[in-house]
Amino acid sequence: MKLRTRLSLTALATAVAVGTAGAVVLPAASAQPLTSTHTRTHTLGFTLVEQAQVQVSPTLSIAEDKDVNHAGKVVGYDVVRFCFNPKTTTAVIGVTIDLAGGFLYGQVHEGSSPVSHGTVSAGSGAYQGATGTITVKALDRSDDRAAVTITYRTAG
Repeated sequence: MKLRTRLSLTALATAVAVGTAGAVVLPAASAQPLTSTHTRTHTLGFTLVEQAQVQVSPTLSIAEDKDVNHAGKVVGYDVVRFCFNPKTTTAVIGVTIDLAGGFLYGQVHEGSSPVSHGTVSAGSGAYQGATGTITVKALDRSDDRAAVTITYRTAG
């Protein structure tokens, strides 16, 4: 599997995961004071489907993906920036995911495994202050589809 293709899947999967609607509200601990904010944890799951990719240099490429839910409905779009390190054969992927209500931002680290992991670092709109984790699993050898799971927290 080509690394650039795998990187695209990773980015796409990340975007799709962020785009899926679904949330679980965790109850606040009883020991918290009344003035504290409650934290809400949300889990998104989707499939990213690569739409286009441009190779800027031997170590940098940019891709755009659509993110679809289990029924194939588009739930968002993402743009990813792949920075490949040929010495370590790993990549760092910056991800911006456009969803209803705002954007999620994150970074995924990819190596030789078909499963990549990363972090949600920020958000805007409905995702303001989001932090969490991203898991991306390649779904095919051509790396143009990936399953994405994003678990993020926001103050509620």
